[in-house]
Amino acid sequence: MIIMSVDLGLSRTGIAVCDKMEILASPVTVIHEKDLDVTLEKTAAEAQRLNPDLIVVGLPRRTDDKQGDAELRAKDFGARLGERTGKEIVMWDERFTTVSAHNYLNENNVRGKKRKNVVDAVAAVIILENYLEHRRINRTQ
Repeated sequence: MIIMSVDLGLSRTGIAVCDKMEILASPVTVIHEKDLDVTLEKTAAEAQRLNPDLIVVGLPRRTDDKQGDAELRAKDFGARLGERTGKEIVMWDERFTTVSAHNYLNENNVRGKKRKNVVDAVAAVIILENYLEHRRINRTQ
């Protein structure tokens, strides 16, 4: 199954996708846009181009489990993306994925503008890898 993931941000949104065998998650692009409606349209266009069977949208949960503005924004975005694309949407806890992405980029000595341009796509890859791992574990039980 081809699965696309979305790391929604306020000004940059990362997109990643996995192969049909659900083994490899790869970065696709970063959408540089502050307007949520435009981000939705560009994300829907990527979904049309990639034709995933499922879209995973990162859910920025707070560490105290209270619902914050970012979580509400992501839930609204996910619902609208599902309506716009007709694809099944899964909301997936993305806590600490951006931190993990920064750590990965530090380990690989990616700095400056290049780092800023890829960190959100790397975060989308991490969201997708976490979701794929969850699917693998639950498939074997």
